[in-house]
Amino acid sequence: MLAMTTTPGLRERKKAETRKAIYRAALHLVGERGFDEVTVEAIADLANISRRTFFNYFADKAEAVMYGEEERHRLLVAKFRARPAEESGWQALRGAAEELFGELGEPDREWVLRGKLARRHPSLLARQLTGLGLLEQTLAQDIVERDGGDTLRSRLLAGAFLAATRVAIAVWLEEDQARGRSLRQTIAAALDELEPAFAD
Repeated sequence: MLAMTTTPGLRERKKAETRKAIYRAALHLVGERGFDEVTVEAIADLANISRRTFFNYFADKAEAVMYGEEERHRLLVAKFRARPAEESGWQALRGAAEELFGELGEPDREWVLRGKLARRHPSLLARQLTGLGLLEQTLAQDIVERDGGDTLRSRLLAGAFLAATRVAIAVWLEEDQARGRSLRQTIAAALDELEPAFAD
């Protein structure tokens, strides 16, 4: 009986480990050779899996490279939904972001590389923008449920929050990182600029 209850957990952990192995292999090869020069076969070989197994997890190499960012989106939504019910949408967004980036710490080489790659390759940028669009819609729906407000304000709040975060990350990659400022500080400064418009 015990084996029956633990097997699904072990199976899910193994799937998660395989997914991360493919992601890391894809990011490593793309960083080394360039996105256009990397094939699915090369990623599968480095991850020690078959080409068929690769496609069980990812539709293409762009999805594999951007997996880390999309996982971060899922974590942000989960943390937003877990915030105290008495917090407004804006407070919950700020709290979720602070919690997420506090747990993640300063971006590692993989995180920085993924951000730079997405800005250089149209297919990665397109996937990134699609992911951000879906994230905006999800957060806006959750804000409506939390605040009881209208769709317009909720979409504006979610869109402004994500725009500020995106700009902060770009500034951090281009300037603040070299100056010794943490990404967490840069994001907080960007959100501070929006505080008068959305704080309740």
